[in-house]
Amino acid sequence: MLAETPEYQGCGLRISVEKGGCAGMQYEMHFDRASETDYRYTRDDVDVIVDPESAPYLDGSGVDYVEGLTGAGFRIVNPNAVRSCGCGSSFEAMRTA
Repeated sequence: MLAETPEYQGCGLRISVEKGGCAGMQYEMHFDRASETDYRYTRDDVDVIVDPESAPYLDGSGVDYVEGLTGAGFRIVNPNAVRSCGCGSSFEAMRTA
């Protein structure tokens, strides 16, 4: 469990968006501590941290932990993506005027 691992105490799941991947933008996830400028959400005792630059790309998104035949991990359902790659870790963002 995350709370029982000393180096991760006080950390949350940081989700960010960076340029790259096969569809143009890609998700990055790792455990981290929040800074003063980060957005922080708590759901079911899990803290999710998003930096201000990534927030517009993730607005309205949902995060699920899924287990399947190909493995387990977090899946992001993003209403701001107009196209996603097959692996689900890369997307093309909607263009804004």
